[in-house]
Amino acid sequence: MVKDRAMSELQKCFGARMEFGTAGLRAAMGPGVSCMNDLTIIQTTQGFGAYLEQCFTDLKQRGVVIGFDARAHPPSGGSSKRFACLAASVLISRGVPVYLFSDITPTPYVPFTVSHLGLCAGVMVTASHNPKQDNGYKVYWANGAQIIPPHDKGIATAIEQNLEPWPKSWDTDGALQSSLLNDPYQDTHREYCQTIQQHCFHRELNKNTKVKVVHTSVHGVGHIFVQAAFKAFDLQPPYAVEEQKDPDPEFPTVKYPNPEEGEGVLMLSFALADKEGATVILANDPDADRLAIAEKQESGQWRVFSGNELGALLGWWIFQCWKQQKEDGKASIKDVYMLSSTVSSKILCAIAVKEGFHFEETLTGFKWMGNRAKELMDQGKTVLFAFEEAIGTLTSTPLNIYVHLCVVLVGTFSVFLFFSDLNHLKTELDNLVDVIVEHFYQPEKNNLTPRPE
Repeated sequence: MVKDRAMSELQKCFGARMEFGTAGLRAAMGPGVSCMNDLTIIQTTQGFGAYLEQCFTDLKQRGVVIGFDARAHPPSGGSSKRFACLAASVLISRGVPVYLFSDITPTPYVPFTVSHLGLCAGVMVTASHNPKQDNGYKVYWANGAQIIPPHDKGIATAIEQNLEPWPKSWDTDGALQSSLLNDPYQDTHREYCQTIQQHCFHRELNKNTKVKVVHTSVHGVGHIFVQAAFKAFDLQPPYAVEEQKDPDPEFPTVKYPNPEEGEGVLMLSFALADKEGATVILANDPDADRLAIAEKQESGQWRVFSGNELGALLGWWIFQCWKQQKEDGKASIKDVYMLSSTVSSKILCAIAVKEGFHFEETLTGFKWMGNRAKELMDQGKTVLFAFEEAIGTLTSTPLNIYVHLCVVLVGTFSVFLFFSDLNHLKTELDNLVDVIVEHFYQPEKNNLTPRPE
């Protein structure tokens, strides 16, 4: 850039440092302090590590987990795996135990590991559904939720105070040989799949279902984990969209790797479902922490549910499953909660008014719902479900079982409807909307689509 006198590009890359916030970092991979690269990852992790040392006297006993997705940027040499290894190197150089996943993982595995192993924090290197040139650095606190103030400001300040690379920060080879390095992959995968089974209430129906499901991971990390989740619930494995099944940082079949885009991302899924006679499509974003759903209607057309509609269906279904639980050890309904963010539908509020449980609204973002859910759980409350309109969902307990559980819950829900001769998710949504209309809520104000009269 200097040789070519590309001043605007130089200014773009070096003019201003990336700002660390509650979402961590997210930017294009490339040179300069405004981009994701080896140096900025080292600087960020040095600041993060220094801040953790201030907050946790037992940091060197408990440690930090680090996961990564499949993103890579050959022009700059950056990749999620490379950045994760550098982050591990920085922390290990300070004597901090690091639980570094040996392979790509879905984002939910990182907060789950924080909680499961009682760690101080977690880092997930991912840009989720952003364009292919981007990457990110997402931080989870000891409670298993993404950070909220004042931690973001504290970490940002510590980064500015630790910009000079520490002597061993670059030594990834040494870090990978360190006794402080642990691989949580197998243990986390096993425990995650075992934990979600506490939410399997219709196993016999699952075993005998004829419902066919298609799943796409949109060139991300979700395939093997969704297959494992279906197996844990004794559901027939979903048909995988072959062209999008394996991780590919180029995302060659889609303009944007975001299932929230709807039909544009799901065209290959529609074709496979029509070929195999499947009636339900499930789509994860590349780091597998969001879920989109489509269902084939009697007309032959595909209906892609909005995030609000998905929140309504899953919230209702999870509550029905909770009601069917045996009384032993079951929470009182006065201690049951559901959450959604302020930008999302108030459908859960309406269900809560009708059924008698509690509903709370939080600020926008899963960091707020996650932290509030953990506060409630620490008070002995049961948080059944939380959602945001941007096709994000969270279920508990435990707190960080989300998305993959919702994938199989949708599968189970579809099976239940099939055996109940109800057949369609949309039919249940229509019925639910009718009930809510009876209880003072106007669906058009809550981004729901009632059935046409």
